[in-house]
Parts: sequence; structure tokens; C-alpha cells
Amino acid sequence: MADLTLTREGATLSYDVAGDGPTVLQAHGLTSSRDAELALLDLRPLAARGRRLVRYDAAGHGRSAGPDDAERYRWTVLADDLLALLDAVGATEPVDAVGISMGTGTILTAAVRHPERFRRLVLALPPTAWETRAAQAVIYGQMADLLEAHGWDALLELMAASTLAMPPVLAERGLTLEPQLQPATAPAVLRGAALSDLPSPEQVAALRMPVLLLPWAGDPGHPLSSADRLHELIPGSELFVAENAADADTWPDRVEAFLA
Repeated sequence: MADLTLTREGATLSYDVAGDGPTVLQAHGLTSSRDAELALLDLRPLAARGRRLVRYDAAGHGRSAGPDDAERYRWTVLADDLLALLDAVGATEPVDAVGISMGTGTILTAAVRHPERFRRLVLALPPTAWETRAAQAVIYGQMADLLEAHGWDALLELMAASTLAMPPVLAERGLTLEPQLQPATAPAVLRGAALSDLPSPEQVAALRMPVLLLPWAGDPGHPLSSADRLHELIPGSELFVAENAADADTWPDRVEAFLA
């Protein structure tokens, strides 16, 4: 798939499109990229099964450039990018959207603003939210400070000792997910995450499209409390908790069945 680009205020987004049919948009997590996230949830087979799959790198991640400005990486702004991308690919009908972590936050933020643009949502690894967000924001600030002062090695050591430590599901697989941030703007990206939170519970509770929640166990950076609360708030939502790597390996099939 060839890289396409979308110029946005302060950012140039890299994305790709594969397949024909109803649109499925996939949004990755913080410090990741659309290619790095294939290790967690590879939806590319959908493109051969009657779907048009749109994947992109969020500003400051992967091959998408962004500015040295934390405000540009708030989830509210990333949601604007997501909606602009739907316009760029000509998505005139409601789309299915699949997010992981920050991607989940971005999709929810866009969906509460424009629910008419979304048919179904898959929200994997819901991040810290509301009561649990402040402590996580402190960690992101520490990560940004350390990165500026001492570079990537020091940052990885902090991640290993923080709530971003390798969750059991990834450890079982032997996966190591390297940060996919643009070096010059990585601190700003992290500070933008610290400024962000999910939409309010009242806004989330107003959503009426079908929602599938895919958390996993043992990851304080993506606590089950977030998924449980979203499950309570969103009428008719479905919840599947991955207790181990074998459970997480079922995600692609579960997503495909849910979107069918």
C-alpha cells in the first residue's frame, strides 16, 4: 500500500487505504504507529473481505510529522484530524472505527461530537480516564522531562518501572514495542497526552451505536476499570477481557465478527 498524505494545521498525516467496500478506520495508540500496532491487532485481512481499510499515523507518530507544541497533541485535536481524514477518503456513510489506547480516546472524542459519522466502534485497551487520569498524566510529564534530558534509553527504563511496564499479555508473546515517536517532538506528544482525557461520562452515555470493548488484564496503564466503566455507560456494549496472549490472539476474529 502506498503512503498518502493529508496536510493539517501544524501536521502532515501519513495514511494508507486498501480494499473496497464499507470503510473501517483504525487508530493506533500513544508512542505507536499503524505498522507497529500490527503486532497487537492486524486488520489488513479485512481489505480482502469486502472492506475498505484506512490506517494512519497520528501526528508526531510513525511517518506523520507534527509541531513542537503539546496543545497540538490533545485528543480533541487528534479527533479533528480523524474527522478530516474521513473527509479526505470520501467517507460519506457512517464508518466502523477501531482504536487502541490513544486511538480509543481519539475515536470516542470524535464520536461524541459527530455520532452520525460512526456505525460501530471497537475500543481496545481503553486508557486511564477520569479518576485514574491524573496519576497517568504525571507519568507522561516525567517521561517527557526524562526524554529531553537523557534520551530514549532513560525513557525506556522509566517505562519499565512505571504503569507503562510490559503488560502480561505482551510479555507472554515476547514482544517489545519500541516507541514510534518523531524524536524532535516526542516530549510535546507526551505532554499532549497528559493534557487529555476521555469525553465526560455523560457524553459517553449518550452514544447509541454498537460498541465492542477489548481490554486486557494486568496493565495499570490500561486499567480494567476504564473498560468496565465504559461498558456500564454505553447501552448494549459488548466486553471481552483478554486474560492472556491466547485471548488477545482472538481479537481480529472478534472484530471481524462484530463489524459483520
